[in-house]
Amino acid sequence: MRTYVARRVLMLIPVLLGVSVLVFLLLHLAPGNPALLIAGADAPPETVARIERQLGLDQPLYVQYWRYLSGVLRGDLGRSLRSRVPVSEEIRRTFGVTLQLTVVGVTLSALGGIPLGVTSAVHQNSIVDNITMFTALLGISMPVFAVGLILMWVFGLNLGWFPISGFKPLTTVEGWRHIVLPAITVSLASVATLARLTRSSMLEVLRQDYVRTSRAKGLGERKVIYRHALKNALLPVITVVGLQFGYLLGGAVVTETIFSIPGMGRLSVSAIGMRDFPIVQGTVLVIAVVFVLVNLLVDLLYALIDPRIRYK
Repeated sequence: MRTYVARRVLMLIPVLLGVSVLVFLLLHLAPGNPALLIAGADAPPETVARIERQLGLDQPLYVQYWRYLSGVLRGDLGRSLRSRVPVSEEIRRTFGVTLQLTVVGVTLSALGGIPLGVTSAVHQNSIVDNITMFTALLGISMPVFAVGLILMWVFGLNLGWFPISGFKPLTTVEGWRHIVLPAITVSLASVATLARLTRSSMLEVLRQDYVRTSRAKGLGERKVIYRHALKNALLPVITVVGLQFGYLLGGAVVTETIFSIPGMGRLSVSAIGMRDFPIVQGTVLVIAVVFVLVNLLVDLLYALIDPRIRYK
């Protein structure tokens, strides 16, 4: 197990190196000059050239990348081109907000999608199954921005149950009231995905011989379903939960924008619009690290759920 974990951690190096190269090239080869955005559209060429020299943008790409990579190896992600604030401080300020939203969203997805999928599989082809799958299809089909606006209009503006913008720490009751609508918004599609996946996985497991044997031995239906069948059906579901965590962490941009949440997704979108290369590179790098680590954790959970799986 230790050898496997060490090997997976070492795999972080080429993955992160590839991510950094790809993002660096995409940003620097795309049209637009950040020095011109900083100086203003009417700034004289001399002013733009001076800003480029100050920011090091006049140097060859390989020199700029090596300077960036050397800083990353020292733990320095650079400074924002506009605010000159260290990128690490900007990420530290916003990462916790996005992480809280992601954790609550993934938790809602698992608590909603897995029970719905199990219920649908146990009552296959019944009215419960049809309603659940129709609802899941509807949840997958609805755009995130539409879900967010509907929730804001119904539960925020009309009923007044929850705030429709802003963010507060989850250590307070008001913080939980602020995160309800955004968390439901980011988790709705994931709930639908997990419900459909859990249903199909459970149906496959319920047809296995050991399930029929357990029933023939007189075990209760709940014990057969939740102790034996569900445990084996969860392996593909856990994989998707891990992927959803990474997806929500990096893809909560729309939700954070709709609800005016000062998270990392909103920060990265603003940085892309302003051609703030260090901010974009730093946020993408952090998301890549978290994504790889979450997938490693998912692989390790396999061995805990299924004793037949052993890593060497």
